Amino acid sequence: MIPNNNMTHGERRATMALASIMSIRMMGLFMILPVFAIFAQDLPDTTPTLVGLAIGIYGLTQAIFQIPFGMLSDRFGRKPIIYIGLLLFAVGSVIAALSTSIMGIIIGRAIQGCGAIASATLAMTADLTREEHRTKAMAIMGMSIGSSFILALALGPLFYRWISVPGLFWLTAMFALIGIAILYLIVPQPLSCRFHRDTEPAPTQFKRVLQDTQLLRLDFGILSLHLLLTSLFVVLPIVLNTKVDAEHHWLVYVPVLIASVIAMIPFIIFAEKYRHIKLVFVGAIALLGFSQLGLSYLHDHLIGMILMLFFFFTAINLLEASLPSLISKIAPAESKGTAMGVYSSAQFFGAFLGGVMGGWLHQHYSISAVFAFCATLTVIWFILAATMQKPHYLTSHLLNIGQLDKQKANQLTHCLMQVPGVAEVVIIIEDEVAYLKVDSKILDMAALTECAVLNEVRC
Repeated sequence: MIPNNNMTHGERRATMALASIMSIRMMGLFMILPVFAIFAQDLPDTTPTLVGLAIGIYGLTQAIFQIPFGMLSDRFGRKPIIYIGLLLFAVGSVIAALSTSIMGIIIGRAIQGCGAIASATLAMTADLTREEHRTKAMAIMGMSIGSSFILALALGPLFYRWISVPGLFWLTAMFALIGIAILYLIVPQPLSCRFHRDTEPAPTQFKRVLQDTQLLRLDFGILSLHLLLTSLFVVLPIVLNTKVDAEHHWLVYVPVLIASVIAMIPFIIFAEKYRHIKLVFVGAIALLGFSQLGLSYLHDHLIGMILMLFFFFTAINLLEASLPSLISKIAPAESKGTAMGVYSSAQFFGAFLGGVMGGWLHQHYSISAVFAFCATLTVIWFILAATMQKPHYLTSHLLNIGQLDKQKANQLTHCLMQVPGVAEVVIIIEDEVAYLKVDSKILDMAALTECAVLNEVRC
């Protein structure tokens, strides 16, 4: 059967709705980053360490509950678990909004993170899209989260001027309620709710993924990246506030972010088109380290700080785009969901460590010490990345095989392995899915389609 390259109206509607839920939820988390350190200075009994904990604590609870929430959604259904997660997020936001102490805000942020719906939302996206459109749907989800981060840094200082941080938490609670409404009114109930190895962690695969040193390097990378990002925002608003009023911080963030996105695009094209992703990846880590070293010396100079922030966000954007791509290329075909689950947990745990470490270093040493620590961490990451194996340029491809016995599954495996461009085939009979790793540049789609037709498989 010839594959249909277009998503149906229902698939587009469901994907965009679920992406908007993820986007507004993450925007609510990110909006306080550029302003909270300034606001918290006026709270009673506040220390820089507690400020860092308040900023990063959501990452700890998010890392703890993300995978369990995904597993619970397999058992009890996607929508109930996502409703619970959004309600927890709203409750945590309200607690933080009503709090007049740093400890109250820490508790509220921790409860926000308990509403860890990422795994369940991705699984529901998989339920509502066909296998051949899964990658496209996941890309839309990823872009929506990236866009929410950029928008949050721009809007956070603006809203802070009008409604302060408590108002931002109330706005975040409203975002959660809007997410519940979108889920109820727009997202359809899946006809079936089943496990998807390409989007969900499989308990039997954890050992294999955690023993893969190449994947562990990438997990360390995303942990380091979000550690650096969170650490930066523990001290950056304070430094920037000595040069620019808090309500005008967006005048720094917006041009820098736009310029960094523009600067990133040619490197992403170069990495993928000419297959130099490792070169670009390692170069971005070096640029990240240079920006941290520069900030440790130039944070008292506005122009120098803006230039270093441009380098920093260019590197961040490159790495945020490269890391998931590398995970997809390196992870075994049937373990992609598990690898992404570990990767995401490392990401959130990095945000927690970044808040705590950034606050502690600021309190006991200096702002320069925060940047120096981040630069040192980047050197370690650079060494690990530079010595990793060059990735194979393979992408995931799924086939819905229907009900096959073991003999027919072996025949299909043999047939698929003869197709030019197919490097790996794993058939999970009970899931009725074949997971392929393919080289898209040389993949013979005609031969793949012929093989699928001969074996009565939907391609």
